Amino acid sequence: MTYNFDEFINREGTLSVKHGLKEKLFGRDDIIPMWVADMDFKSPDCVSEALQERAKHQIYGYSYRPDSFYQAAKDWLKRRHRWEIDTKWLSFTPGIVPGVNLTILALTQPGDKVMIQPPVYFPFFEGIKKNNRTLVENRLKLENGRYQIDFEDFENQLKNGVKLFILSNPHNPGGNVWTEEELRKMGELCLKYNAMIISDEIHADIVFPPNVFRPLASLSEEIAEQTVTFISPSKTFNIAGLASAVSVIPDKVTREAFNNMLDRLHIANGNLFGTVAFEAAYRYGDEWLDQLINYLGENLKFITEKVDNEIEGIHVIQPEGTYLAWLDCRELPLDNSKIHQFMIDEAKVGMNDGASFGENGKGFQRLNFGCPKSVLEKALSQIETAVGKL
Repeated sequence: MTYNFDEFINREGTLSVKHGLKEKLFGRDDIIPMWVADMDFKSPDCVSEALQERAKHQIYGYSYRPDSFYQAAKDWLKRRHRWEIDTKWLSFTPGIVPGVNLTILALTQPGDKVMIQPPVYFPFFEGIKKNNRTLVENRLKLENGRYQIDFEDFENQLKNGVKLFILSNPHNPGGNVWTEEELRKMGELCLKYNAMIISDEIHADIVFPPNVFRPLASLSEEIAEQTVTFISPSKTFNIAGLASAVSVIPDKVTREAFNNMLDRLHIANGNLFGTVAFEAAYRYGDEWLDQLINYLGENLKFITEKVDNEIEGIHVIQPEGTYLAWLDCRELPLDNSKIHQFMIDEAKVGMNDGASFGENGKGFQRLNFGCPKSVLEKALSQIETAVGKL
């Protein structure tokens, strides 16, 4: 079956955060929303049909997750990422951000040091600060168009008592699909200094050839025992609104600590439709995903050619994975603090401001290209026109 990703679907009036909160978040309603990381494509038929079939029953009471739910996740990891796991390692969590926060609560104490790698997904900052942990930054360095890890600083921070390291793999917003060498070095340093690891792998399924995604915990048994991995079909299949994810925790003691926190907060029930969609996506979504990756690859090619060749002062940090383009706007004749508002008011395109991803994200904008090419063409044309007037 051939899927039509060119189809434009009007999402106004559907309670979409991306489309329905434009006025609230950007101060105007006439922008093209290209910010929050969900896509403007229909979810695959296998998901929609499974949800519709279950909805026909017309009773939506308390539900449980069958063994097949966890088996679907296990099979997906083996089939797509060559990682053999045990289903007993899996625990449900109502989304990856809640899971990250649960892990922070379960494995650290107030005041403990938790390390992240800015520019990075902004809820990581909030999860550390709002839970009264000490934020430690191992800032990534942009070199030759790709973010590099400052391993000297990474080790020094660990030496100074970091208890927990949060990894974004693939990296959001920079788009790095970390190599096996990079992953192994980070993992082994965390082992050396006894720091636990959270690996957020929500974007793992969308990777552009020849890059290859590797789950951090798949590299060795020792690294696996020190790692809490999070996966979800939410970004991959555009079902984030159904709030369903799983943690993969091989170490029994760590897993029990995580599950105890789930029980304390009483949030392990999840929701019926999230369970149905999760299993359907992981069981039957391969063909749709393969076509999606090809389409996104073409979108990325278009962005790169358009921006780098026709929009002076902006450069694309080439993502190796995800459907997020990190735009370097620092050469525009604008103060970095004014770039985001310029894009809103003059280009009428609503992106994520790079500053929200950390101090070294200032001067950047994150553009979501998980949309029909026609939308992308219009947005980039508006940016080109606005920049041309500077």
